[in-house]
Amino acid sequence: MPATADGLTVVVKRDCPTCVLVEPVLRQLAASGARIEIVSQDDPSFPDGAGPVVDDRELRRSWDLKIETVPTLLKLEAGREAARAIGWDRTEWEAITGLTGLGSGLPAQRPGCGSITVDPNVADELALKFGNFAFKARKVEIGAWEDEHEAAFDRDWSDGLPVVPPTPVRVWRMLAGTRRDPHEVLGQMPPDYEPVTVEKVAINAVMAGCRPEYMPVLLAAVEAVLDDDFCLHGVIATTMFIGPIVIVNGPARKALGMNAGVNALGQGNRANSAIGRALQLAIRNIGGGKPGGVDRATLGNPGKLGFCFAENEEASIWEPLSVERGVASGQSAVTLYAGYGVQGIVDQTSRTPESLTASFAAGLRAIFHPKSYPGPDAVLVMAPDHHRVYREAGWSKARFKDEIDRLTTVDADGVLIGLDGMQPGVSPKLKGTQVKKFRPGGFNVVVAGGGAGLFSAILPGWSPGDVNSQVVTRAVGD
Repeated sequence: MPATADGLTVVVKRDCPTCVLVEPVLRQLAASGARIEIVSQDDPSFPDGAGPVVDDRELRRSWDLKIETVPTLLKLEAGREAARAIGWDRTEWEAITGLTGLGSGLPAQRPGCGSITVDPNVADELALKFGNFAFKARKVEIGAWEDEHEAAFDRDWSDGLPVVPPTPVRVWRMLAGTRRDPHEVLGQMPPDYEPVTVEKVAINAVMAGCRPEYMPVLLAAVEAVLDDDFCLHGVIATTMFIGPIVIVNGPARKALGMNAGVNALGQGNRANSAIGRALQLAIRNIGGGKPGGVDRATLGNPGKLGFCFAENEEASIWEPLSVERGVASGQSAVTLYAGYGVQGIVDQTSRTPESLTASFAAGLRAIFHPKSYPGPDAVLVMAPDHHRVYREAGWSKARFKDEIDRLTTVDADGVLIGLDGMQPGVSPKLKGTQVKKFRPGGFNVVVAGGGAGLFSAILPGWSPGDVNSQVVTRAVGD
């Protein structure tokens, strides 16, 4: 007789040796006249001879009962669970049922099997189907004969490369990577100034190929680009080359398997590539920042597909960029910088910090144009072999940056308009003065890259001036 407010419930599946083992016990319980509900997860004809069986192939009853192992025996009183036995244990079953002599001839104990409800391929589907969560994002139906990957191209959701279809289950799994409310609004995304929710970020994270554990870093990056100081609308709309560059510091680098070493600025690392791409897809799909629309970049740069890397803190004696910018040591953080390209600095002969710094300065003076003063911001990505020169000489980061400032400050007379047959240059009104390449705080340095090769790189930024994009650093929560 099926249980209602009171009685016994046993949840089983045929594909479980222990459930098959206790089939005679279930017949005993049915024959005893006890109020018993038998719930079968995979086969309504199992068990045989134990009375009516509840067909639970949709798993609703198992979900409601929070079944994790089969067989599970429950005693219900007034509709509430009074006792539960997991697997087969004669003593427990007899205590719950009030019957003796159950399963004579059977082993006294046997562990159960995993419930279908906890199968990784099923659990998330059930959570969405029977749980209380509801997506607020609009669901787009794809035709039965429509290729889901081509559909993303056709609907202009892609950055030009295939994306992972953001099915509800995939988005649900992505949201498991953060404790933040899926409907929390992080801000408004330019240029359309649409509300950015955690759920919408997760959708784009799926499309970019992220893993759920990337979400805290990605969310911090999204919050950073939404900061007014970053001036995202301008970063999108400018005709310059720039796009958001994400620099990651702290324990998250290793926890996510990020690349701070060999080929740190290149391809091949999932976390680096997917986090950077997810940020760009969010800008595109939430904010509407699409090339040819508000995005008016004359040339752009390949980093606009996604540009994210980690600082090689282990190879550096200098404080990490995040610490320099006020985040506590040991705290994961992201720094967002509007930059572009990779301008290589190849100096394989300098063995003193004075000589190497002069090489760096020469490259930095050429950003935009050798006669462009003031110039844009810049990040110098110093590889470990170059950094070793400073480590062995005992130079601090502050000393290095002061020396760069000195060497990139020049006499205006040498970079005047029209001088050397080049029209670019500074106004004749500045004749007799000195001009700086970088504004205060406009030059930053991080250590990254492999341990072989006397190479470093400059990442130039946007046009000079405090009204343009500022570097923004955010601690990673969650």
